[in-house]
Amino acid sequence: MARLRPNPQATATRLTRTRTTALKLHPDQLPPLNTVTAYGDGYVDINLQRHQSSIIVLPEQPVRAWPVAAFELLEASHFEMLAEETPELVIFGSGNKLRFPHPRLTAALAARRIGVETMDFQAACRTYNVLMAEGRKIAAALLIETR
Repeated sequence: MARLRPNPQATATRLTRTRTTALKLHPDQLPPLNTVTAYGDGYVDINLQRHQSSIIVLPEQPVRAWPVAAFELLEASHFEMLAEETPELVIFGSGNKLRFPHPRLTAALAARRIGVETMDFQAACRTYNVLMAEGRKIAAALLIETR
């Protein structure tokens, strides 16, 4: 019986043959999202626009003023403002140092099953950007103390 031998020229041709695939890339058409672009002592920039007083930031809503000038002046009504947008999580930036609000202040959020994470101002800015980029339904309440 005759043995079949592979043709070395045919094998080389088969190995060097390349497949061409046409690929058309399209950029994502994401809605413009509010992003913290800078922050420092006494300010935060959202989409390159500077804010020097406390604000509420949601990814797809206009940035709103948050009428709180100092941590000691926080009231339950300040946190109730955040419940209107029904985020799944509120990131509370408590100013230059980490301070936790009394649970009675955030009770309206807890009653609606909205989580509250408290951190210092800088950490809140960074965390907001990460969670916003993940597509989470979040709100940031950023306390910039003016008194």
